[in-house]
Amino acid sequence: MNADNPQKLKYVADLVAKCQKCPLYKNATHPVPGSGNPEANLVFIGEAPGFFEDREGLPFVGNSGKLLDKLLAKISIQRSDVFICNILKHRPPENRDPLPDEIKVCTPYLKAQLEIIKPNIIVTLGRFALNYFLPLESIGRIHGQIKNLSWQGLDITLIPLYHPSAGLRNGTMLRELESDFLKIDSFLHPQPLVVKSDPNLLNL
Repeated sequence: MNADNPQKLKYVADLVAKCQKCPLYKNATHPVPGSGNPEANLVFIGEAPGFFEDREGLPFVGNSGKLLDKLLAKISIQRSDVFICNILKHRPPENRDPLPDEIKVCTPYLKAQLEIIKPNIIVTLGRFALNYFLPLESIGRIHGQIKNLSWQGLDITLIPLYHPSAGLRNGTMLRELESDFLKIDSFLHPQPLVVKSDPNLLNL
């Protein structure tokens, strides 16, 4: 446990609050640096703040956040157990996709947060978060898979998932999302292998 983590994360959040490296800050109500357990073993990374996140300054507090909370509850995890953040720290206009230049200037804050927390498991939500770590991969192809990789000096387990907003729009993706969350639970709590004896083995 690192007692300095909360202070270090606050320092990053203060930098985000002052950031003017891209135009997004001009129309933002609040920056959304991220929130949660500063010692989290599990970090969730989304795409960008939306309307409600911009209003409250917290990640995943709208409908997508409500779905995320329900999915976490199904595997007995509370929001306070994990750290949640986004690729972008300010809301893009009309919730449009992040632009490459915005990602470039904003992700150093994310990198700093990950270097402070040092999570063992990173769950990416949606294609933009996935492509930050694996630029050539497709979320439709590898969602729910467990990827072990060395990323900028950190050894991490990456689990790409659909973004909760996709699940809200598409019933098939919602079922995939629910199934993939169970894989997180299986990874966190592996069941011991039980070897059953076969009485026929003695009949030689």
